[in-house]
Amino acid sequence: MKPARIAPSLLAADFARLAEEVQPIEREIDMLHLDVMDGHFVPNISFGLPVIASLRRATSVYFDCHLMTTNPDIYLENFKEAGADLVTVHIEVVPRPTDVAKEARQIGLDFGLVLSPPTPFAAVEPFMELTDLLLVMSVHPGFGGQSFMPEVLPKVEAARKFIDSHALSVDIQIDGGITTQTAPLARQAGADVFVAGTAIFRDPDPLGAVRRLRNAIETVE
Repeated sequence: MKPARIAPSLLAADFARLAEEVQPIEREIDMLHLDVMDGHFVPNISFGLPVIASLRRATSVYFDCHLMTTNPDIYLENFKEAGADLVTVHIEVVPRPTDVAKEARQIGLDFGLVLSPPTPFAAVEPFMELTDLLLVMSVHPGFGGQSFMPEVLPKVEAARKFIDSHALSVDIQIDGGITTQTAPLARQAGADVFVAGTAIFRDPDPLGAVRRLRNAIETVE
């Protein structure tokens, strides 16, 4: 597996001071996870393009944009212009993602697919060669602060086995309820990238939280 990477979720940050929240940790994180929710695919609305564009002016960290929207394909150029580096779309929304992946790459975006908890790995298996990253949700999409669902770990294991057996360079990201206790379980199953919101931004010492999370993951390597 690749070295573990940490992707704090902006959803748990203080929206009144996003730049100040990111700057103390940006040197020790690998990417920033930006949850874009439309109130339609998921029953919540988070933030959109203006917030991403504003934050981009404050940091050069890699922007991993998780699009929890019903029509992600029509906004790809907008996300690129706002400063996104990677967009991930739900296979439940785009069950045949070949064209979306092609469009993303043509405009210079990295591309990934997302699996909600009920969706099996088989739904994305035919499209793994199109992706840079597979996001396995370990909570139901739409709200932060949920508890980790260990029942998704066999899905991570299946993804890891497929990626390794086909010699693919695809990252496996895990998102939902990631803490120093749950991250090692996901690492053992094969995850590379760890999204943590509450465990980092709601900690009194976010930088220390990033370091503790990385150390916890590295204990299983």
